Amino acid sequence: MDRFAAVERALRKAPPHALLDALRTTLRARYGAAGADLLMADYAMTILQPVEPPALPPEPLSAHLGAPGRAFGSQQPYAENSGECTLVHVPVTVRGDRLGILTVRLPEGGYDEGMAGELADIGEVLGHEILVAERDTDLYQQTRRARRLTLAAELQWQLLPGRSCSRPEYALGAQLEPAYAIRGDNFDWSGSAETLHLSVTNGMGEGIEAALLTNLAVNALRNARRAGLGLADQAALADQAIYGHHQGNVHLSTLLLRFELATGEAEVVDAGSPQLWRQRDGVTEQIELDAQLPLGMFEDTVYTAQRFRVLPGDRLFFFSDGVYEALSPAGEPYGKRALAAAMTGTRLLPTAQVPYAVLKELAAHRGSLAQDDDAMVLCMDWHGRQAPL
Repeated sequence: MDRFAAVERALRKAPPHALLDALRTTLRARYGAAGADLLMADYAMTILQPVEPPALPPEPLSAHLGAPGRAFGSQQPYAENSGECTLVHVPVTVRGDRLGILTVRLPEGGYDEGMAGELADIGEVLGHEILVAERDTDLYQQTRRARRLTLAAELQWQLLPGRSCSRPEYALGAQLEPAYAIRGDNFDWSGSAETLHLSVTNGMGEGIEAALLTNLAVNALRNARRAGLGLADQAALADQAIYGHHQGNVHLSTLLLRFELATGEAEVVDAGSPQLWRQRDGVTEQIELDAQLPLGMFEDTVYTAQRFRVLPGDRLFFFSDGVYEALSPAGEPYGKRALAAAMTGTRLLPTAQVPYAVLKELAAHRGSLAQDDDAMVLCMDWHGRQAPL
């Protein structure tokens, strides 16, 4: 058995809470490693936290600076010489969803480019095993927490598909703030062989009530999607579910989209306030859509889908009202001009890093003001499907 296969087998046979122990043992035996540490990105995507914290609390480790942050941002292994050994920082990522960093300590002269590829593959296998293990242990989700989540935030994070995803046809990245106290904003996606379904949601209300409303809506939309219903019927079913439970006392805004991977043809139902913007050939502009009623406002609302097309090289942005309506200390809303500037300033960043960068600009605009509304940013880069050779 080769050494990579030995590591893969050890991870698959390890108890859910003991993935790191099994990995350390096998890396030591097969790669001569002196040790290994697993760092998980926190919910705000700002720091990396160890799965096994040391006896004394460490200084927060940036997810954007230093050697581990460099590997996390670039999604490439990065090696540094510590004087006594070589530290290799490897992204732990599953289909574009960035979970954290694996740091492997190797003896001097024990690292080469061939090993870099193997360690990168090990990081990917570890990521898959973490996602499977999370069904049976809280360890990895606890590690992601720099502080306690509100109950509403707990509900929302469990509802999300991930924070980034990549395929040959597209790449997605999204983030919610305040990460530890989000209320009703949400994003969801699902890909198949031929389509991508995407939704962004801006829930009404505060705290647990907003989170419960969004949970009802998202699960109603998923139920309709998995039943094979069209986009307009998905909106209608979710609308009926919310109205049937709340009788029009609350409602929920959402954008629903369905993309054909082969052609870039897209359907969209605009049922509320989230905004859609596009960057194409250096031009940033808002895509104006036919506004329809938010979900749950009235009984038996009829929804219709409209069509547009995305082209290879397009970048789409989706924002909740907590972004474009955020106020400065002087009472000035963030507005379209500032939003367009923030999008333009991120044009060279990879998709997964864009939401964090936009939200950082938003925080600078808000200044000392406390964040009083959820802010959701989702970025999608469209690559299109290459014709077979």
